[in-house]
Amino acid sequence: MSPPTLTSPTPTLTLTPSPLTPSAFLPYGTAITSPLPRTATTTTPPPPSALAALHPTPVLANQNTALKYSPISPLDDHYAGNCPSGRASAARMTMFSCFPRTLRPAPPPSTSRKQTSPPSSSSAVFDIRILERHPFTTQTFAPLDLSSQPATATATGTGTHSEIEPEPYYLVVVAPSLKGTTAQATTSAGEVVTVVDPPDLRRVRAFVARGGQAVTYGAGTWHAPMAVIGSRRVDFLVVQFMNGVAEEDVQEVVFGEGVVVEVEQGEREGVKAKL
Repeated sequence: MSPPTLTSPTPTLTLTPSPLTPSAFLPYGTAITSPLPRTATTTTPPPPSALAALHPTPVLANQNTALKYSPISPLDDHYAGNCPSGRASAARMTMFSCFPRTLRPAPPPSTSRKQTSPPSSSSAVFDIRILERHPFTTQTFAPLDLSSQPATATATGTGTHSEIEPEPYYLVVVAPSLKGTTAQATTSAGEVVTVVDPPDLRRVRAFVARGGQAVTYGAGTWHAPMAVIGSRRVDFLVVQFMNGVAEEDVQEVVFGEGVVVEVEQGEREGVKAKL
């Protein structure tokens, strides 16, 4: 069944996405990345004296050839005693193959649009028209086959240049709930329904996440469906709890125009580089 449409007006809001960091994302869930810098490539783990500075503090594992960090992200199941059906849940691991989103040209600058940060030189925008949440479970997205490096070089033949094809990235778009409130929405059949704790569309935030980063949405956090920006698909390993009751596993709302995310030109277009 199609998600209901919120009847309240959609604010006009242009979002300039920020880099995904654990501290910035904390109100909405957990941003997951390796505690070690990518340059830590020696054949043995760091000495014990250096481990105390990492968070969470790791322990040696795999015959002292690996570091184990635990826990790095919550895996919460709030179905029991909370979901109306009373149906038990189970952990579920799935895969989403997410293809690049269609963008549209950025509109001319307007003084009437509220921006979350100073204007940028974006060449395209991504429209946010739907948000969802999982009221009784966390949901973790971990990208596969996505480099943490922004670009890779590919030879173009006999020329002296190569085409630098930027790695795809993904947008993490979240909104807090208006807790303790309700909103009216209309189904495709014209029925008016009530949305409990609806999303606060005036406080939507957007983050840029790359390979080497995973994200856990906190239980009940409103978020946009995964949005890949780039020239190829990205596969995600997804971990959550489910009980098979559609309206308890996921809740969705749609809304009209107004909320858009800027996409930087340099993020999505190849550039020439000398070999």
